[in-house]
Amino acid sequence: MAQAGRVNDADLMLPGEFGAATRLSSKALRLYAEQGLLVPAGIDPATGYRRYHRDQLPRGRLIARLRTLELPLARIATLIELSPQGRQAELRAWLTAQEAQLRRRRELIEALDGAAASTTAAPKLRARPLRKLLCQERRVHIGELDTFVTEAQRRIRDRLRTVGLPHDGPTLVHFHGFVTHDSDGPVEVTVPFTGSVEPVDDLRVRLSPAGTDIYLPVAEADAGFPDILRAYETVEAWIDANRLVNIASPVEIRPGTDGALLDVAYPVSTSGRS
Repeated sequence: MAQAGRVNDADLMLPGEFGAATRLSSKALRLYAEQGLLVPAGIDPATGYRRYHRDQLPRGRLIARLRTLELPLARIATLIELSPQGRQAELRAWLTAQEAQLRRRRELIEALDGAAASTTAAPKLRARPLRKLLCQERRVHIGELDTFVTEAQRRIRDRLRTVGLPHDGPTLVHFHGFVTHDSDGPVEVTVPFTGSVEPVDDLRVRLSPAGTDIYLPVAEADAGFPDILRAYETVEAWIDANRLVNIASPVEIRPGTDGALLDVAYPVSTSGRS
């Protein structure tokens, strides 16, 4: 058997014995051997039978316990090479991150649960003019959103100012995907303008067609995440109840109407109304 001269045969274990002692299945043992996490102490060249050494039992049990945490194998490979103190510090940091993620998800669920009930204002319809927009788009998580919106609208307004065009219109923030702590949906920041401007770097120009919006003003106190999701839920429910069709991504218009911090607006088609 390979490596037979280096180990005492009495200390060698068959995969079934080793698996029973570590509570690892034969499938798991094969996988961990292939990944280099738990390589057999020897392999019989005649039969191909794998043998594990008793000294490998603590490593096998540690891997099994770490797998119950649903950690990826790459993370486990790093953890098992650390000292007990280092491993404990890494696991505590991981646990803190998991608790923070769970807390964010709980807040999101609670915000969605009371969405329509907590919003007293009623959405309204209004005409949307044809707009020429100077835009910047990026994928961001919710923690990066405010910084991106601030920097993007400043870049856009600076560009318009440089070419001598009016730059005091509202900031339109289009959400082309879900933006949460865990989801980095595409966000497009735009400023309407008139005239002609040559886009530079990652800025671009596009036309927004005329049409109809359903909108809801949102006060500053209700505009933080996840509270603002209540406004989105209210508008979506109103669209469904009035048999409208949402035809494009929602947009936050800053500043909003009637002194609101922003308006949540959805472009809609009214052709299905009866």
